[in-house]
Amino acid sequence: MTGYLPDPPPSAESDALFAEDVADLGYVMNATRLWAYEPAAAHGLFDLMGVVTTGTSLDFRRRAILVSATASAFGDPYCSLAWGARLAKVAGDDIAGGVLSGDDEGLSDTEQVMARWARRVALDPRGTSEADVGALRDAGFPDAEIFAMTVFIALRLAFSTVNNALGAGPDDRLRDDAPAAVRDATLRLSSGR
Repeated sequence: MTGYLPDPPPSAESDALFAEDVADLGYVMNATRLWAYEPAAAHGLFDLMGVVTTGTSLDFRRRAILVSATASAFGDPYCSLAWGARLAKVAGDDIAGGVLSGDDEGLSDTEQVMARWARRVALDPRGTSEADVGALRDAGFPDAEIFAMTVFIALRLAFSTVNNALGAGPDDRLRDDAPAAVRDATLRLSSGR
């Protein structure tokens, strides 16, 4: 059982999802077990994330910042842990732990503006302002990238919403493999459930 739902019935599509996790991670993630109810939806969601970020300056590090800031602001311990660990690999443990805790001091000025935008969208999308968008423009983002960044954040929120609503919690192995700074920063999110 993953979260509040039992594992879905086996299918060729779910088996393929599980095989991808095993090949990449050595185990099947709880979120993958949940999304195995509709593998095409999982593929479609992640394909769409790829579509909106292709051809932008949103490289892996920037996407890791966006997801880490979004997930931690939203209160999602699973994506915070997974993406905080990924951010730690490219930016360092302390920077990743800081982003998860809302402290962006170790990021560049441009990255700090991105992290603030991600948190703003995650916490109060109707509360954003033209000044917030202006800060992104001032940081060098063209309007098309601001749109792409915002769609990417919204899609990550959709993924997190499904996982959280249906009780998919972080995998023990994911927690064990994460750097201490990331685990510590996500501990407060996990205790909220």
